[in-house]
Amino acid sequence: MGAVSERRERVLAVIQGAGRPVGVAEVAERVGVHANTARFHLEALVDDGVIDRITDAPSGRGRPPISYRARPGLARGGTRRYRLLAEILLSHLAAGDEPAGSATGAGRLWGAHLVARPVPGHTVDAEEAVDRLVTMLDELDFAPERLVDRSGAGRIRLRHCPFLELAEPHRDLVCKLHLGLMQGALDQLGAPIVATDLRPFAEPTACLADLEPAAR
Repeated sequence: MGAVSERRERVLAVIQGAGRPVGVAEVAERVGVHANTARFHLEALVDDGVIDRITDAPSGRGRPPISYRARPGLARGGTRRYRLLAEILLSHLAAGDEPAGSATGAGRLWGAHLVARPVPGHTVDAEEAVDRLVTMLDELDFAPERLVDRSGAGRIRLRHCPFLELAEPHRDLVCKLHLGLMQGALDQLGAPIVATDLRPFAEPTACLADLEPAAR
């Protein structure tokens, strides 16, 4: 954990452990940092939706004081078991009648959710579609590298699998999910290209996603 993340965890622990709204000065004193540093981390936690900012009642001239409190209903610290949850969901898909189709379908729904629909009247060409697809994959930590021509034909090299630990025991499902993500995103964009296949570890250290111009 980096210094910034570690300090932010300490700020969050102060807020969550207080059981009441806490001001910047108190947080700074308890964490042992400058008030501006405490305020920076507090506002980042507000932006992340972890804590709430409260404007207190005015007590005189000047701006009303600001305090912070933990958001109601959020778990206070503790270990997160997201991998276990993912394994449960994958096991549920695997037990269905058509697990590969269900995984692709789930991926398509999320792919459509992760990219913005083009504004009315705007037509997305192949180059823009690939750019936006690569951007989505990069944000998901796939470390994509585009290997396509102007028509969109070619492939995208995926140099990192953010779900590798799950992909190894559930490769058929996880790879279908990833293919569905790309297909759903391209459908949402109305792109003139389609993702036709995802070949796991087609290269020693990378997977390859195949793209082709859409049939007219």
